[in-house]
Amino acid sequence: MPNDISGDFPTDIYRSRKDSIPHIIDRADPVIWSDSGNSRVLSHEQQDFYEQNGYLFIENVFSADEIATLRREAEALRKAGETEEDVIREASSNAVRSVFRIHEKNQTYLNLMADDRLAAIAEHLLADDVYIHQSRVNFKPAFKGKEFYWHSDFETWHTEDGMPRMRALSMSITLSENTPYNGPLMLVPGSHKKFISCVGETPDDNYKNSLKAQEYGTPDQESLTAMIRKHGLAAPTGPAGSVLIFDCNTLHGSGNNITPFPRSNAFFVYNSMKNRVVAPFAAKSPRPDFLATRDNIRPIRSRPNIATARLHAAE
Repeated sequence: MPNDISGDFPTDIYRSRKDSIPHIIDRADPVIWSDSGNSRVLSHEQQDFYEQNGYLFIENVFSADEIATLRREAEALRKAGETEEDVIREASSNAVRSVFRIHEKNQTYLNLMADDRLAAIAEHLLADDVYIHQSRVNFKPAFKGKEFYWHSDFETWHTEDGMPRMRALSMSITLSENTPYNGPLMLVPGSHKKFISCVGETPDDNYKNSLKAQEYGTPDQESLTAMIRKHGLAAPTGPAGSVLIFDCNTLHGSGNNITPFPRSNAFFVYNSMKNRVVAPFAAKSPRPDFLATRDNIRPIRSRPNIATARLHAAE
């Protein structure tokens, strides 16, 4: 396998939350890990765009019937998990903001994550079998949906989860139309090729606050300003059934939704089997498993169905 990284990871090459001032360093890992531009799932143009910009938006991947089913399942997840730890609520309105660990709760979504239209792209870009590091449904309610502040996912996954290298990516499936007005995800094209370290030691159980309003692990304003002035901003919008793919280190965030139009997306993180998490690089203890899979890691293509997995766990 090209660009293979294996064995232990004793060196922290993406140091963060350990210094009093931020640093911007060059990315040390490939963006596309496959050594060939040929792919049965992406065109040369799509791969080139992803390589240069750190994201790719593909419209109308899933049919209206498929999305209708996924929306029903998302609503069922929202209602069923109202008292669970992995259901995150808005700090001000108590509305459900995210439901995590859906690949262990819902067979429809587990099947979706293994669907060739998604998994094959992740396998190609990461040049490996992939597993689900994190899964969730995000809800941005009408009028009261709050922002997700600017961040690189990898910075948190590295410091708090122990993800060694930039060999992971996210896919966001639009369950409703994403417009320029209802708080769409914004990205900084090209930002994935630099790593911005953050200041401030990670507090204990930081996830309990960061999932509602992130404070630690966010880039400083000076670094953000420089990056955005250099690269600009992008806010991919489109109909339900579209897929946004973005690199683990691409800076992104979203604003408040003050429109009458709610927004919901399914969100999956694919990680290389060779990039499984180790001890956190800048936290006393790892985040819970519903945020970062640590146990029973298996390639998404070979995961048993949920009923079988639960039966085996009970034995």
